[in-house]
Amino acid sequence: MKRRRTISSQLTIWYSSVLFVSLILFGVTMWFTLDHTLVAGRTRTLERRADRLGDLLRSTESEPDVARANKFLAFADATGGGLIQILHEDGTLARPSPSAAESFPWPRLETPQGDRLQEITFSDLPYLVLTRSSPGIIVRMAAPLEGNRTILRAFSQGLTWTIPALLLVSALGGYILSRRALKPVDQITAAARSITVSNLAERLPVPQTADELQRLSEMHNAMLARLETAVNELKRFTSDASHELRSPLSFIRTVAEVAARNPKPDPASRRAFEEIIEECGKAGRLLEDMLTLARADAGSAQFAFEPVDLTQLVSAVCDKARVVAAARDHTLTFSSHSARPATVWADYASIRRLIWILLDNAIKYTPSPGIIQVSVNAKDEGVLITVEDTGIGVSSSDLPHIFGRFYRADPSRSNVEGAGLGLSIAKWIADAHHAQVQVETKEKVGSAFQISFPFMAVGLITAV
Repeated sequence: MKRRRTISSQLTIWYSSVLFVSLILFGVTMWFTLDHTLVAGRTRTLERRADRLGDLLRSTESEPDVARANKFLAFADATGGGLIQILHEDGTLARPSPSAAESFPWPRLETPQGDRLQEITFSDLPYLVLTRSSPGIIVRMAAPLEGNRTILRAFSQGLTWTIPALLLVSALGGYILSRRALKPVDQITAAARSITVSNLAERLPVPQTADELQRLSEMHNAMLARLETAVNELKRFTSDASHELRSPLSFIRTVAEVAARNPKPDPASRRAFEEIIEECGKAGRLLEDMLTLARADAGSAQFAFEPVDLTQLVSAVCDKARVVAAARDHTLTFSSHSARPATVWADYASIRRLIWILLDNAIKYTPSPGIIQVSVNAKDEGVLITVEDTGIGVSSSDLPHIFGRFYRADPSRSNVEGAGLGLSIAKWIADAHHAQVQVETKEKVGSAFQISFPFMAVGLITAV
């Protein structure tokens, strides 16, 4: 089964993904903005140089050509590394160019009026070329863009380590914040998981945060209060109904027994009375079981804890059950493998009932002839009681429900008498003694019930 991510991890992943995309978009936008700004700055520099050159040419119009040429060369050497040309409209040189401009790969000449910008590469370095056309003259000048590229590379390198660092710090901070924000959810979940039918009076913790978590806890507590009221009413009804039905059932059975002892009734009437007595006995046992569970639910069951030798107790119950087992052609054996006394602090009558329930189930659900083996094994960690049979077993689909009330397994068990309350009572008795119940079963092979009683202090047991 695929494990689901926690809400904290999902929030962290989503937050980190959105932040990562945002940082990438921010970095790309800033990169292009910086590139555009740098190119615009270089363009303005070339335009100012072209303006100053135009002023120089106009101010030296009255001077001799040699003087004008020298001033032009001096201007060219002082600005842009000498990458300046002055041409006639037909493309011929109007002024001698510096040596750097002669080897420079100027782009193909076009003579539209105004300014024209072009990017070229020279010696593996980028250059920006400005061509300014005016009536009778064309000025071309170039400026290197390597400085721009250096700045962009430094900016890109900064983004390369800044984005992961920011992403890591933000993801860690987001995870910590989400864990802190969702910590009440874990507390609510743990509390809700611990609440069962037996402790419906407990409530979920309510964080005083005035947010959705507080409203959720309050809503669940209100729901638990309604459930507690409904369950308590159901428990009272079961207890009261079971108690009230005992008297009429006892009366009916008594009357039937008296009538059955009368020698005058005909055989048919006698059989009817006997059936009434039998059915009243079944109903009486069912009511006793329901009363037992009702007392367990209400927490009013009384236990008389004392030191109990489980070896002696289980042996006595086996002796009693051996008669019932023999009537069904079963072999019931008992063995003890105790390295130390199998004495625990327990309620004698309850443990005897627990063992009897397991033996009664083994006898009922084992086809004749069958074998039922009971053993007591006392070890350092506690006492293990095992009831193993060669019965019909329990299917894997029924196994999780066999301790449920009124649960009956597959239809093949419908021929066996019982209401499905025995194992519920057995589980309740085991839980009251802090004992662990385990079942190993295989269909058409048999089942093995194991009850492990720990050696526990008197105070812990009597607190149940």
